[in-house]
Formats: sequence, structure tokens, C-alpha cells
Amino acid sequence: MSFLEPADTTERVHPIGIVKSVAAVNGWNYEEQGDDEVTLYVQGIWAQYDVSYTWLPEAEVLQVVCAFEFKIPERVRREVQGLMVLINEQMWVGHFDLWQDEGLILFRAPLVLAGGAEASGAQCEWLLVHVLEVCEKYYQAFQFVVWAGKSAREALEAALFETKGEA
Repeated sequence: MSFLEPADTTERVHPIGIVKSVAAVNGWNYEEQGDDEVTLYVQGIWAQYDVSYTWLPEAEVLQVVCAFEFKIPERVRREVQGLMVLINEQMWVGHFDLWQDEGLILFRAPLVLAGGAEASGAQCEWLLVHVLEVCEKYYQAFQFVVWAGKSAREALEAALFETKGEA
């Protein structure tokens, strides 16, 4: 196989089918947007998250995109982008992005299945848990910038502050 040619995927189990099976087993609501995309609706602590899994056969990637529920006003977009840079520097898997036209915060993470690899239920579930944990961890930082007028660095420090022990 060449590095430039995708693997033969005719026998591959469709990754979206695996995602739908994981959703059904866990009782998660989902909606299909065609053969190559499904969106899960998950209530977090801070927000309702729309988590879309999209199979990109030409790249052999299962892309997961989680959209936040609130829009970013134009007046704070530069500071939000600065916050994303600070957060993304800490990421091993995935990254935050701002969808400029809509002003929506997205978190994107891939599952690379090159060479004919197949997705497992455990991988799809891990990716969902990872995406939700990251979004929950940093949601308040975005709120601090948008609603409290904090700088990116102040917002990140406040969101990452952890209390230990009992008072």
C-alpha cells in the first residue's frame, strides 16, 4: 500500500454503526444525518452538548465535534481565541476551535482508522467521554471571558483552580 492511497475499506464495519450501538447500549439520544454522521445529545453539568460523529472515508477518520450551547459575541472573540490557544497547548487529543460564521465554540477530536483499522465500541465511547470531560473542564473559562470580561489567562486560571481537602 502506498502512503498516498487509502486502504481497501469494502469489508470494514461502518464506524457510525458502532457509535449508534454504543449510544443505544448507554441509552443516549441520537439523530442520524445520513449514512456517515450521527449526533448524540448529552446533558453535561454546565451545558447541553451536541456531539457529532462524522465518518470521513477519504481520510479514514472518525471525526468527533462537540458544539457548545452558547454563542460568542463579536466583542470578545479575540480574547476567546486567545483562551483557545492556551487550552489547546495542553491538549494531547483534540482541540478547541471557533466557528466564525456562527460564533460557536467547537471541540474537535479524531479517531484515525488508516490502513483498514476498525473502530471499537470502547474507542468510540472513550472519545465521547474525553470530549465531554474536556468541554466540562473548560466551559467555565469561556463563560468567564464572555460574561465576566476576564482575560484569557485569568479565565483559564480560575477554571483550573482545584480545591483540596475539607474546610
